[in-house]
Amino acid sequence: MNKKYITILLSAFLGLFLMSGLWYFNFRDQGELSAQEVAQKAVNYLNDNLLPEDLSASLISAVEKTDIVEIKFDISGQEYDSYVTKSGNLFFVEGIDLNEGLVNVGDDVQQEVTKSEKPDVHFFVMSHCPGGLQSQKVFLPVYELLGEKVDMEINFINYVMHDKEEIDENLRQYCIQEEQTDKYSEYLSCFIEDGNSESCLASSGIDEGKMNNCIAVTNEEYDVYSQYDDKSTWLSGRYPKFDVESDLNVQFGVSASPTLVINGAVIALAQKDCPVGKECVVIPSIKRTPESFKEVICQAFIERPEECSQTLSDEGFTAGFGLEKSSESNNASCQ
Repeated sequence: MNKKYITILLSAFLGLFLMSGLWYFNFRDQGELSAQEVAQKAVNYLNDNLLPEDLSASLISAVEKTDIVEIKFDISGQEYDSYVTKSGNLFFVEGIDLNEGLVNVGDDVQQEVTKSEKPDVHFFVMSHCPGGLQSQKVFLPVYELLGEKVDMEINFINYVMHDKEEIDENLRQYCIQEEQTDKYSEYLSCFIEDGNSESCLASSGIDEGKMNNCIAVTNEEYDVYSQYDDKSTWLSGRYPKFDVESDLNVQFGVSASPTLVINGAVIALAQKDCPVGKECVVIPSIKRTPESFKEVICQAFIERPEECSQTLSDEGFTAGFGLEKSSESNNASCQ
């Protein structure tokens, strides 16, 4: 389930209640409530009145602030921060701290990436998503250029949209990165051409016995194939779960392939694309080209290494398999 969709749905319903002049809750005759009680009432209200039958919210935490209770709840593996007045009368899906100042409200202006000695880069994809494949073609030249100067890896969205073959490939790539990292670039360079994993495993010299053992252990730990076989576990009854890196998905609020995260912040083209309640940097100028991708990562260095002075191609690729170049801006995604 798309996190932005859920947030929009909640906002729309709550907005209608406000316009009608109705209280969300009727706690006024119940005496003083604790922060935990107020928060649980809010979550109960979401489940009873706003969410579809196939979704449910569960309370994670409740923190009492000056005038409100800040609550954190979970829906389908995604965390949300919302607010309830201490009286329990009003529920706000989102909030803005006016003392912190407003950033990027209205026009989407260029923001700065947080800098570090060795940038930490996560690139979230579905292995058979056309937009994910397009972005991996852009990722590879930068991955090969910056090498050990950056902690950079491909991660996988915690559900799949391209059936079992995507689960199989996610597991292959996950295990190659985990145990045969030095061969991953060569394997991925081959795979993005036509998706023939069998020939790519052979040509890149992958130890298949070692890889298959890793896949078996990973499958047992995360119940990957048993969840695929049990459709009752699928998201919205449509998408098999892939929980191998679900903790990272939740940490950064990732819900779309591709998603780029640098030093803990999601990189977005516009504020509307930022995950709710997560750190996000808006860079409207970023393009799906090796040079643009390189420059964004190089901004994250405290001291830019000499590799950042090398110019890569500023031409992009078509979505899906194949290495055909494209000069058109194409931001295909799966979510």
